[in-house]
Amino acid sequence: MNPTQSSSALQKPGSNQYVLRLYVAGQTPKSVIAITNIKRICEKNLKGRYDLEVIDLYQQPQLAQGDQIIAIPTLIKELPIPLRRIIGDLSNTERVLVGLDLKEKN
Repeated sequence: MNPTQSSSALQKPGSNQYVLRLYVAGQTPKSVIAITNIKRICEKNLKGRYDLEVIDLYQQPQLAQGDQIIAIPTLIKELPIPLRRIIGDLSNTERVLVGLDLKEKN
């Protein structure tokens, strides 16, 4: 393992654990809707198999540059690979499921 990587950030072979980061801007209506939607989707489709971190860019603006956030809300799926980005309030459940590789695109 590379010394700069933490063991919790690495996916174990055969693991179905999802690592998600949702970038929002305070308590705006779109941010609140995105948080509610992703929590609902995760609880229904990934119960016990996900780690969701919600990052408020008003409180931690420096994190936007590291993940190249250009619009908010933005959901980033870090694991399992490949990395995916979904922009918007996550109200289109089918689009989110496709983006998370939980459903095939029709």
